[in-house]
Amino acid sequence: MSRVAASLRLIAVGWALVRADALIPREVEPVLPSSAKWAGRALRIFAGGKARQGRPGERLARVLEREGPAAIKVGQFLSTRADIFGGPFAEDLSHLKDRLAPFPLSVARAEIERGLGRPLETVFASFEGPVAAASLAQAHPATLLDGTKVAVKVLRPGIELRVAQDSAALRLAADLAERWAPAARRLRPRQFVEVVIRALDLEVDLRFEAAGCAELGEAMKADPYMRAPDVVWDGVGKRFLTLSWAPGVALSDPAALTLEGLDRKALAEAVTRGFLAQALDHGLFHADLHEGNLFVAAPASIVAVDYGILGRLGPAERKYLAEILYGFLNRDYARVAAIHFDAGYVPAHQDRDAFAQALRAVGEPVFGRDARQVSMGKLLAQLFEMTALFDMALRPELVLLQKTMVTVEGVARRIDPTHDLWAAADPVVRRWIARELSPAAKVRDFADEALRALRAIARLVEAPGVPAVAVVQTRSGPPLLWFLAGVAVAGLAFAAGIWLG
Repeated sequence: MSRVAASLRLIAVGWALVRADALIPREVEPVLPSSAKWAGRALRIFAGGKARQGRPGERLARVLEREGPAAIKVGQFLSTRADIFGGPFAEDLSHLKDRLAPFPLSVARAEIERGLGRPLETVFASFEGPVAAASLAQAHPATLLDGTKVAVKVLRPGIELRVAQDSAALRLAADLAERWAPAARRLRPRQFVEVVIRALDLEVDLRFEAAGCAELGEAMKADPYMRAPDVVWDGVGKRFLTLSWAPGVALSDPAALTLEGLDRKALAEAVTRGFLAQALDHGLFHADLHEGNLFVAAPASIVAVDYGILGRLGPAERKYLAEILYGFLNRDYARVAAIHFDAGYVPAHQDRDAFAQALRAVGEPVFGRDARQVSMGKLLAQLFEMTALFDMALRPELVLLQKTMVTVEGVARRIDPTHDLWAAADPVVRRWIARELSPAAKVRDFADEALRALRAIARLVEAPGVPAVAVVQTRSGPPLLWFLAGVAVAGLAFAAGIWLG
């Protein structure tokens, strides 16, 4: 897609939002500063007709649905935060999760047969019309030849082109923000957009999703919080995917929260703990946990579907995340501040004590409060102000994590309006700390470091051109390598002895 075409697409999206009075809606005017009020009034001169009818959420949903996958995903994200944007607004956007207009059954059948290279009946005994349709694909109930009920996901026709168009428009928007909005530069719009585009690119190859579902499904079995469907590999292709049928009711269905015997408190905790256990314990997490992708059953069973977007965290990021959460749980703001500086999340020239003070100002009003007494909108605004005050830049490697944490809390609060994110996180975080930062873990880490050092020494000794002195042996036979190994082991034992006291 050319830069001119991308520019025209951005202009078209902006014009559609203006025409629908969805950019600065008239309903929010009372809470806006004067400058924004006047901007909104000026834009509403161009709004009109049927486009501006309905509530703000309805108007926005109509625009987003027309504008394609990236726009729809924005709507899905907004729909999870009724506690920030209000219940009616979130509800008006909720159909974007899994209730979009489907494409014909005949098209889905033809797509699968083209991928299989043989008739659909060689794999499926039955194949029914779609039961859910989202931005990129739709889901069909089907039955395998052995009678097993499955769900078959099929990509929308031409979706790859729509994603490519969205990607070009996003890159242009990031370039414009980088050039003309200096305040946005610390958010690194270009890097942020590349993370989003990479996720979209992976989503349009369902073989990657199948692999992700299988990998994360294995990790989920270590905890009781959440499960993944099984992959039916005979029914997997680039544009279609077959999974075992997810039991329960989609959380996007209003009937889900009225199921007999449902424990809403335990269910909300399972959503939060399931996500944190994935991120901390395995460094791999489902990064699209909106209600349309969660199937629930009484009392607190959850099956997650749609593994098109997975997030990954390296060992260092997992450690920082756990220690930050642990510091907040213990209200140790000085420690949380130190971790932010050690991780490079806050520039080194900033004042550590002032940052700890700012963290306290954000954290203290939240602890011990009923979730319904906490304004998440105000809290997020305060956090954003703090990032600006301390010149904190966006971390591309944490984009999916941060986005998913916000989504997860929104979903959990919809299930249980009194949900306490910190209380729910506590056992998972403390378990990680006890396992990874305990004396035994320190000894294990020392051993790993010593082993890596020995391997490095061995490679050095075996490398061609190493000076002879490096491989000198004593008359009794042991090479210098073993002497160094003994020193390393002795040092390890000494350090372990000190740590264990």
